Amino acid sequence: MTAVKSPWIIGFAVVAVVHLVLNAVDASPWDSITKCLLAPLLAAWVVQLNGPWLLVAALVFCFGGDLFLEIEALFVVGMASFAAAHVCFITIFVQRGALPRLRANPWAAIVYLAAAVAMVVWAWDGLAGDVRPFVPVYALLLVGTASTSLALDGRAGLGGLLFLVSDGFIALGEAGRFDKDATWHGLVIMGLYILAIFFLSAGILNREIRTKRLAADGFDPTVRTDCWPRLPERA
Repeated sequence: MTAVKSPWIIGFAVVAVVHLVLNAVDASPWDSITKCLLAPLLAAWVVQLNGPWLLVAALVFCFGGDLFLEIEALFVVGMASFAAAHVCFITIFVQRGALPRLRANPWAAIVYLAAAVAMVVWAWDGLAGDVRPFVPVYALLLVGTASTSLALDGRAGLGGLLFLVSDGFIALGEAGRFDKDATWHGLVIMGLYILAIFFLSAGILNREIRTKRLAADGFDPTVRTDCWPRLPERA
């Protein structure tokens, strides 16, 4: 069975479409239920393909974030869960050699950081007092995921960028810069988020498969060389 024919990724695609439709018509609580199914379906796909356990953990934390953000009193807990997911994503990319590439070509990271700072400054006055201290830290984690993913893999890099933009819309909605109850706002956030976690997962899995294929051909990817960073088999 190929990765694209996995029942888990097919289920993810179906649930994603259903969720966006339910979101558009504000079919509560079914939109919240389908939202909380997205990350677990991707996690099951990763397990089926023997992907890194850190990626599974990241998706589990994404599920926690999706769940807790649906409860207004637990917004900060949801942020913390997503923050843990980004720590997992960043760790995956750093372990696989993102930092040397990032140091060699830091311009994307600089642009991402500038965009994140601008977003935080724009949103700052409108953010609730209990949320405000966490926003700059979370923004840095988003920049970390976007930068390290792009340094290592184009597909994962697209996912990291989409995550940054999606959560930027959430922050600006919470700050009153956009109407967070508008249909378009929810669709933009969820559309970008769905693509973000998919591309992050697919990029990591694709790179792991390529690495294992090289190892099968006699190339040891766990040994650092001038052209290949050290890549642990599992994380």
